[in-house]
Amino acid sequence: MQTRIAGCKFLVTAGPTIERIDPVRFISNHSTGKMGYAIAAELAARGAVVTLVSGPVALETPAGVRRVDVESAGEMWRECTELWPQMDGAVMCAAVADYTPAEVSPVKIKKGPEASPDLILTLKPTKDIAAGLGRTKRPGQLLVGFALETDNEEVNALDKLRRKNLDMIVLNSLRDAGAGFGGDTNRITVFTSAGTKTAYPLESKTAAAAHIVDMFFE
Repeated sequence: MQTRIAGCKFLVTAGPTIERIDPVRFISNHSTGKMGYAIAAELAARGAVVTLVSGPVALETPAGVRRVDVESAGEMWRECTELWPQMDGAVMCAAVADYTPAEVSPVKIKKGPEASPDLILTLKPTKDIAAGLGRTKRPGQLLVGFALETDNEEVNALDKLRRKNLDMIVLNSLRDAGAGFGGDTNRITVFTSAGTKTAYPLESKTAAAAHIVDMFFE
């Protein structure tokens, strides 16, 4: 874990990705970016040098944070892998699409009598950004992931912690009222590679961000 924050370089990802089907349609999710932006703001307030790689959101850039806007999972992958070697740590909070259309139509897909009654999309997996950073993590770098789950929450989170070579993973569940996408509150449980587990009550995402950053010192 980090022993200091001021002056350290941190990468934070936030928001959804958009995976285009045609010029007017896309696949995405309900992420608003609020949790990731709160973490970026907390790190910057403590003196870190923060680069925020953000999917499309309706949020203002936190004070003192450099923001890089991306759209797709592929774009987020390219930015993060390029930035990672320069960083002391990264917090991977974005809700990155697991799949993207294998082909993108250059024109709007029509609906009408001449069209097929069913639209069948072929999807291909996107690159796992957190796992990619975990494979190239050097000694002293801190890598934090997020797990938003709907079932077998702790088992899935711990699997991601090990499989992606993370130092910490932050778990929240869509089954917890007030947690997850869209709202201003969250209920998180933080697991570390050292085997610790810390659960927090439902609270603002700003407060949750402070708890997460506090754990960098442990």
